[in-house]
Amino acid sequence: METDEEIVVRLATAMDVDFALPIVAEMEASAKARGTGISKRDPAAIRKKILEGKAVIAFTAKGIWAGFSYIQSWEQNRFVSNSGLIVAPAFRGQKVAAAIKSKIFELSRLLYPSASIFSITTGLAVMKLNTRLGFEPVTYDQITQDPLFWEGCKSCVNYPILAGKNYRNCLCTAMLFQPQ
Repeated sequence: METDEEIVVRLATAMDVDFALPIVAEMEASAKARGTGISKRDPAAIRKKILEGKAVIAFTAKGIWAGFSYIQSWEQNRFVSNSGLIVAPAFRGQKVAAAIKSKIFELSRLLYPSASIFSITTGLAVMKLNTRLGFEPVTYDQITQDPLFWEGCKSCVNYPILAGKNYRNCLCTAMLFQPQ
């Protein structure tokens, strides 16, 4: 597979819903390979994000899927999470994650200009990308307290740690961008 061709990152559209299964499969496989926790995603939820215009997707010029991310709002749009960032293995190390992260951040700012944007991650690369966009590490009490957000963590292998600490911290680092 040729991996040095141009990657296009764009708003996901209804034409992309068939990629929901490979996206969630790669999210899970990637987490297992890294030995990290990740909230498992439902393909139906990914399709819904795509149809709502709340997702970005990356392809090669030849139409090969390269990556994905989506947004979710919380607490009456007071908070927005940048979630589900995944890059297909053949395209890692080629700045695809940076392009996706930048595009999903732009989409978050466009759709929710006054919202605080947060991300939780165990990955150093994502922490660095977030920092470049103006995110800062914060404690969990600085991000959404919506129980539905934390419900999404139940499928993570680290959930017992999170629940045992009353949702105050876990192995993920919370990062927050606050609009001026």
